[in-house]
Amino acid sequence: MTKDIHSRFMKEAIREARKALDSEDVPIGAVVVHEDRIVGRGHNQVELLKDPTAHAEMIAITSATATLGSKWLREATLYVTVEPCSMCAGASVLARLKRVVYGVADIKTGAHSSLFNLLNDPRLNHQIEVIPGIEKEACAALLLEFFEKLRTDKDV
Repeated sequence: MTKDIHSRFMKEAIREARKALDSEDVPIGAVVVHEDRIVGRGHNQVELLKDPTAHAEMIAITSATATLGSKWLREATLYVTVEPCSMCAGASVLARLKRVVYGVADIKTGAHSSLFNLLNDPRLNHQIEVIPGIEKEACAALLLEFFEKLRTDKDV
């Protein structure tokens, strides 16, 4: 897959992240792509649903498995604006995703290279190809916008 294709699908994940931003949730978005077609979409809904598991990746993976009628996503790619946390990385491994493409690292909870490496841990029964840094600036800008607004609102 070329960088242009990765960029195209990451822009779809960014659209999903904007939905989270609009509902005052941390702006993380995800899409699952199978055979050049988006089969699952998700954005953070943790605050909206009051559910700590309502991460963009979890929602997108659930949507994709429902669309494809299979618990396995062996030939699918997850595009997500931020490096997956341990829960989402674990779900990616369990779903047998082929690839995870993300925008920006998460130094506090990232489970690819920031804190852990669950996506490529040889002790697990499945490893995932990972491509970081796609549309990194745009993904980071969404987070910056969200946290600046959060700080501004606290000052009011």
